Amino acid sequence: MSGTYSPSTVNPLFKSTRQAARGATPNVDERAAPLLPHWASLAIAAGLLLVITLVASGPQEAAPLGDNDLLAGSLESDSLASVEAFEHHQTDATDALEGTINIESDVVSGEATEAFPWLEQTVRNGDNLSLIFSRAGFSDRDVYEVTRADGGKALRRIYPGQIIAFKTDAEGNLAQVKHTESALRWTTFSRHDGRYASQVTERETELREQTASLTIKSSLFIAGEQAGLSGKTIMDLATIFGGVIDFALDPRVGDTIELVYEEQYLDGEKYADGAIVAAAFTNRGETYQAFRYTDLEGDTSYYNELGVSMRKAFLKAPLDFTRVSSNFNPNRLHPIYKTKRPHRGTDYAASRGTPVYAAGDGKVIEAGYTRANGNYVFIQHGETFRTHYLHLHKLKAKRGQRVKQGDIIGTVGSTGAATGPHLHYEFLVNGVHRNPRTVHKLLPKARSLPKTELARFESFIANPLEQLAALQQRTRLALQ
Repeated sequence: MSGTYSPSTVNPLFKSTRQAARGATPNVDERAAPLLPHWASLAIAAGLLLVITLVASGPQEAAPLGDNDLLAGSLESDSLASVEAFEHHQTDATDALEGTINIESDVVSGEATEAFPWLEQTVRNGDNLSLIFSRAGFSDRDVYEVTRADGGKALRRIYPGQIIAFKTDAEGNLAQVKHTESALRWTTFSRHDGRYASQVTERETELREQTASLTIKSSLFIAGEQAGLSGKTIMDLATIFGGVIDFALDPRVGDTIELVYEEQYLDGEKYADGAIVAAAFTNRGETYQAFRYTDLEGDTSYYNELGVSMRKAFLKAPLDFTRVSSNFNPNRLHPIYKTKRPHRGTDYAASRGTPVYAAGDGKVIEAGYTRANGNYVFIQHGETFRTHYLHLHKLKAKRGQRVKQGDIIGTVGSTGAATGPHLHYEFLVNGVHRNPRTVHKLLPKARSLPKTELARFESFIANPLEQLAALQQRTRLALQ
């Protein structure tokens, strides 16, 4: 290592210097020393002083001194000062050499690991381990050695934005690799005896409970943003109440929402959004409440205050926060063909590319293109119900595919007989078109918690229920 000595490669002067430090005078017979002239003794002392100084200062180049210069410099000081300086520099040289050996020993033992910092590589689109290791200056052999360790296969599942960091040893060989998946989880691979071992580190966030009250003046999304809610929390609200409220049609100016929700904190700063604990939505004077609850089987869902699931068989609308351009109308004038044609569905105008959701669990029975429908998807839900989605920009589902409620099956477009980007949504019961806005009255009842679990549920929601009541009282006072 540059600037240090190792015991095996120490300068030949090292032996002489250590002898001097121990009180011996190299190259001079002790019996002959008294016979030497006084000036010669001074010259030898000065010469030793120069050698010791060079050794203590490290392997640096110095201009050579002539014999006359050496003698002249020595004769300018008296013998006592020379001896004191000689003894002083003996001690300094010994300390310097011992410190050098200790530094080298620390490096060898691994105590000076901070001397070798982590070299970080950010995973890019299209990256693989071989490319990342190569950018950091390591070989495919290193990739093989690391990934064959316990837990090494997980290193092959990397995603853009994650960090792969490398650390070398004193010889420049790969010593450690760290795969950082997030601020909450990372895996470190360390080499020991020629093999790598992995260690997973996980951290937990601190949950903090928050409350908010919203009054709709233009749209739910704007009201949520003004109350300080994130886009994710607002969308979670729509998902929770999606079975009882059509957020494209139902919300009205003056509607209110109160909610209790969690936020995740890490090291004193907000790290991520948490779950909604409880929420109340008052729409046109009718209040709907939802509470997050984990049942005895370990399933977490939302229920109203009576223990009835908020998840209905079908969403009230397959889109959120969109403007409706045309409702169900059996006698409307078709905007393209200019003839009276039944409009057996609801049109949701939205920007091209807006995701379209499956309204309920089912099987895709048709997916394709026709001149009138454009790109379309038909889903069969059991034996009784069927939903149609027309004028899609892109299809995200295939014929024969099983889908769950909320799965993305396509995106809004204007394909086929359409004047602009929108979703045409139809609902059929036993092959007969029904108004999607009112068909929920014919749909199966939502699942309820068993009676044996109601007491546990009521005890669990007691505190959130009080929190909602207090928020609602505050909202009413504010509106008055």
